[in-house]
Amino acid sequence: MVKSTSLLATLPSDLERDRLPRHVAVIMDGNGRWAKQQGMPRVMGHRRGVDSLRDLLRCCKDWGIPALTAYAFSTENWGRPSHEVDFLMTLFEQVLRRELAEMMAENVRIRFVGNLDALPPSLQAEISRSMNDTKNNQDVEFTVATNYGGRQEIIQACRAIAQKVQQGQISLDQIDENLFEQHLYTSGLSNPDLLIRTSGEMRISNFLLWQMAYSEIYVTQTAWPDFDREAFHQALLNYQTRDRRFGKVKN
Repeated sequence: MVKSTSLLATLPSDLERDRLPRHVAVIMDGNGRWAKQQGMPRVMGHRRGVDSLRDLLRCCKDWGIPALTAYAFSTENWGRPSHEVDFLMTLFEQVLRRELAEMMAENVRIRFVGNLDALPPSLQAEISRSMNDTKNNQDVEFTVATNYGGRQEIIQACRAIAQKVQQGQISLDQIDENLFEQHLYTSGLSNPDLLIRTSGEMRISNFLLWQMAYSEIYVTQTAWPDFDREAFHQALLNYQTRDRRFGKVKN
């Protein structure tokens, strides 16, 4: 069952609008464990997790948070049982087909980052179509990290820059943080202010290693399929207690 979005449809009064994160990233953990606890196959947790992600995306629009990035499939996830990987690939494709019209109606721009060439051709086609159709939408920037690994991303950026140096297109003196960020998968996207990880694991699992240098991290014991607007509300309340100094000392 899709969770109701009628509750907390507007920004809760105890949240300060001018202190909301501009970009939220989520590690959607606990789908398989949630399904096992319900006496269902692991894959049903992934299906239920789609509902949670859909509601969170809509919540970001409702509450005025302009960017959401979801860790959908890591480079390490290929090591899972083949039937689970196949299910996930098919699920991604089905969801893109089913949700594209709603993303257009909600003015959501969708973007996929990662090594997309390794994905099934039919999924690549759906990804290309969804990115092209939504490219002019502006309310929420929805980024889906698929076949993504932070170390892989940094290595490919280094290779691309090294090749340009070798070809004489840039000099060593031109290499700085801004140039490096232009060669990441996430080029043009602001760094996350807040990372949310569900299901209690205390690690970032090779996700946005460069981009999360100063992200606030919030870990909840709630499994991803149970992560709803109230859980997001609590994460934002916690975020607004943080003193974000970015390595500096306030006077």
